[in-house]
Order: sequence, then structure tokens, then C-alpha cells
Amino acid sequence: MEIRLKDTNEYVKLSKLIFQCSFNKFLVNQVLKSYLISCRQGTKAQKNRSEVSGSGKKPWRQKGTGRARVGSIRSPIWRSGGVTFAAKTRDYFQKINKKMYRGAMKCIFSKLISQKRLIVFKDFNINIPKTKILIKKLEKFNIHVNSMIIQENLSKELLLASRNLYQVKAIGVNFVNPVLLLKYRNILITLSALKNLEEKFS
Repeated sequence: MEIRLKDTNEYVKLSKLIFQCSFNKFLVNQVLKSYLISCRQGTKAQKNRSEVSGSGKKPWRQKGTGRARVGSIRSPIWRSGGVTFAAKTRDYFQKINKKMYRGAMKCIFSKLISQKRLIVFKDFNINIPKTKILIKKLEKFNIHVNSMIIQENLSKELLLASRNLYQVKAIGVNFVNPVLLLKYRNILITLSALKNLEEKFS
């Protein structure tokens, strides 16, 4: 298959095995869920009654005081006591096979091309890190909002110019993931980055 470059109107060949796959929504859904849940930190930690600092002495005798019986000041029903079912640090990582991940990425790229949301440039650079220059360049190609720019090696000028636009994100090719690809309406990618991804997922 061939795709037209936005800035030069030339055509380049792409692999059908990667950019012309049938969309498997169950596979994509599974990979997306795994990716999102693996991003959870799981760093919450609480202390149970055995971990709370304090004496293990019985505060007062069992009978005769008129007060409720109690065995420890670290009891969960006391202020500053332990937590009954204390949350512990946990890892939410869900393993996804490389073959499944590659298959899901192929499905997503094929869908982006079929929906004409993948816009390929031979080169996409700005010389000065100014937001207004980036906006003018996007408007020149009739691209307005909700776009992600992918370069093989993200330039400092493009990073600085795009970080003040909440609907525009610029990343290097190594940071491409399924969540970002589906989040943005327009995916702008340089030819070198596209070839890099083609080699990676082949």
C-alpha cells in the first residue's frame, strides 16, 4: 500500500502486514486495559495494629472500672490505632505478550490510516521554539486541534513549542503507546519515525 506525504505530495510504500490489518477490537481492548492498569502506582500503605508504635500493655484492668474492656491502645477502634484491613503496596502490572502488543498496535495503525487520521510528513521541524510558529505551521496544513506529533528523535524546539498547547503533544518514536494513539484525533508522524515503527512491529 502507498501513503501520500503531506508536505511534499510524494507517495511512499508501506507494509500491508502492518498498516492494512483487520481491526480486532477484543485484542485492542485487552492491551489498552493492561497498559492503563499497569500505570497504577499502588503505593498506598497503611499500618495494622501490629505495626503501629505504642505499648502492648493493657491500659486498665479487665473488670471493676466501669469502662469497656480493652486489651491494647493500638486497637483499630481507638484513635491513632491500627487500620483493620490495612492497604499494602501492591503491583498492578498485567503481563501482555509481545505478539499481542504488536498485533494491537498493527490494528490501531491500520485503523488510523483507514480513517485518514495518520498524517505523514517527510520532515516536521521548527527552527525557533515558539508556540505561535508551531500553530501557524499546523494551520498551514489545515490541522487545528487535538494532534500528536511523532518524531524519530524529538527536537528540543518542537518540545518547547508544543508543551504550552494542551491539545498538542510532541513525543519521540520510543514513547509511542496505544493510549496516546487513540487519545488524539490527528497523528502527525515523520517518515523516518514511521519506518522505525514499521521495522519494530514487523
